[in-house]
Amino acid sequence: MARGGPKLHHQRRQELGQSFQDGGEHYDRVRPGYPADSADWLIPAGARDAADLGAGTGKFTALLVQRGLRTVAVDPSPDMLEQLRLALPGVTAVEGTAEHTGLASEAFDLVTVAQAWHWCDPLLASTEAARILRPHGVLGLIWNQLDTSIPWVHRLSRIMHAGDVHKPHFRPPLGPEFTGLESHLTRWEDPVTTQDIMELAKSRSYYLRAGEATRAKVLGNLDWYLHEHLGHSDGQVLPLPYLTQSWRATRA
Repeated sequence: MARGGPKLHHQRRQELGQSFQDGGEHYDRVRPGYPADSADWLIPAGARDAADLGAGTGKFTALLVQRGLRTVAVDPSPDMLEQLRLALPGVTAVEGTAEHTGLASEAFDLVTVAQAWHWCDPLLASTEAARILRPHGVLGLIWNQLDTSIPWVHRLSRIMHAGDVHKPHFRPPLGPEFTGLESHLTRWEDPVTTQDIMELAKSRSYYLRAGEATRAKVLGNLDWYLHEHLGHSDGQVLPLPYLTQSWRATRA
């Protein structure tokens, strides 16, 4: 446990999460989407209604909509939701959090949280997800992370301070309302330029919370690593390897 106990940990998580309140256009432009099979695996048979919590700019929401689900998107950031409404005008988008969605009870067959569960209080968010799910509904948790099993990507993640790379035996914490936790792994590649990677680093919570000197150091190290050490030319397209971890559990 971190020094200062769980209260300090919760406060720190909230502070870092606040760094995503603005910059929705930049986040939407530089962050990767999600592989289709992560949604296919999560969606239960016969599902009609979904709630995407911590939806951000709608990267995962779009997959739910494409599969014919009536989808409500929830996020605490008006700036993120503005981008979501532009991209997905047919989606109901409301301000709220995973702990307090403001949505109706037992209204959904699927609740998803993509790239955001680590910003939540998992016990409160579990209770809220169970409240808005129908009996035997599914909670789906999704994370994109750089594939650090590849040496050059591992070093890249260290330079970028990509803190969302999970340890091998990671299991997301859930409340007692859910049972039967299962996982699914997708390996894929995102074609990006070296400039895209520089911009991706700017969307990380570490960079967003850092001072100007630290930001300059991160970008300088990335420029050296990509263009001098690895020898890529400016603007060259390269496949950036990702892992997408999907988890699902059923409302008990």
